[in-house]
Amino acid sequence: MRHLLRHLAWLVGIALTISAPAAPRVVVTIKPIHSLVAAVMEGVAEPTLLVKGANSPHAYVLRPSDALALNDASVVFWVGKTLETSFDKPLRALAKDARVIALIDSKRLERLKVRHSGAWETDDHDHTEDEHADFDPHIWLDPRNAMRIVEVVTTELASVDPGNAAVYIRNKDAILTKLAVLDKELNAGLKPVAATPYIVFHDGYQYLEKRYGLNAVGSVAVDPQRSPGARRIRDIREKTERANVRCVFVEPQFSESIVRVIVEGTNAKLGVLDPIGVELKAGPDLYFQLMRDMAKSLATNLAD
Repeated sequence: MRHLLRHLAWLVGIALTISAPAAPRVVVTIKPIHSLVAAVMEGVAEPTLLVKGANSPHAYVLRPSDALALNDASVVFWVGKTLETSFDKPLRALAKDARVIALIDSKRLERLKVRHSGAWETDDHDHTEDEHADFDPHIWLDPRNAMRIVEVVTTELASVDPGNAAVYIRNKDAILTKLAVLDKELNAGLKPVAATPYIVFHDGYQYLEKRYGLNAVGSVAVDPQRSPGARRIRDIREKTERANVRCVFVEPQFSESIVRVIVEGTNAKLGVLDPIGVELKAGPDLYFQLMRDMAKSLATNLAD
């Protein structure tokens, strides 16, 4: 009898293995997008993350393991070449064998143009005319865009993996509810400091600023991969004093030394904003922690 039960259990296991739909091999470039994709795929499979640790997507160098993951992928989600520049060529080559989804191309999202004037001055040689038409790639920093990204991801995954479509749709509905709660929470937390002037390390936060009516008045660096020169540091320091800036924010993957020079002798604080979750554990919860951490840093450093 015991032998028969074991045999039946073995047969059931085989049947379940045969009937279970094979999950797609999904690769994602950066942590915030990976978090949203992982949340949609929860219960089916885990997507592969490429840009880990303190690496910046702006100047990431692909490793052999990245190339292997991309070659094995059936679906790839990335923001686009404006952000993950080094992925452009390999992903164009991969497009014949996999679905490559550049989220910045989705018209479902609110897309803001890259800023080059006013409070976001640039050097004359920093941008070509073509780049003036580019959209700011930091699309995930508005929770409403995160909702739209989740919808795009769900549609794509259900298309390539219809056997698990019900799971993706169920996960999507739960995530959208959580994102709506997050949006209200951030709005309430940031409203008291919305008018307070501050400066960011590089101009990567306008989606957050627009969504919550924040008062960023400039950036330390024109290009996050190039240290600002003495003239720009002097100009930003003067702006910090002139605009009564409450805080100048650095990012964890960049040195604080330049920002310390700017705030020294002024009334401004030095704060930290982490828009890609450098110090956070990758996974479905990262996006929510990332947004809450940034809102907390803003609210704390901009408060009276």
